[in-house]
Amino acid sequence: MRKFALMFRMDSTSKDANPSKAQMEVYMGQWTKWINYISEKGQLAEGGNHFGPQGKVVRPHHIQEGFYEVNHEYVAGYIIVMGKDMLEAVALARECPILNGEGTSIEIREIVPPGNV
Repeated sequence: MRKFALMFRMDSTSKDANPSKAQMEVYMGQWTKWINYISEKGQLAEGGNHFGPQGKVVRPHHIQEGFYEVNHEYVAGYIIVMGKDMLEAVALARECPILNGEGTSIEIREIVPPGNV
């Protein structure tokens, strides 16, 4: 099985980027159900987490305060899944409850050993 990173993007201007405590409980319940589903199928790999609100972008001659954001979209976290191919990773991602939110998306990238790109 091949490994794929699912990177969860959010729009910082959407209401879903800053949910209430009650809404967060609903989101976490949906998230837990989805993660358990992937795990039970044997497709959840080790690795993945939510990113905190602090960050810096380091460039050759400049350090940018804050995380990298384009058009109000930023990476909120990631998980690593296993699948036979990209289509299987896409099928897992399409079931993710994050996609129910406004301005959300999931970027999928295959994890490959150095030199195998």
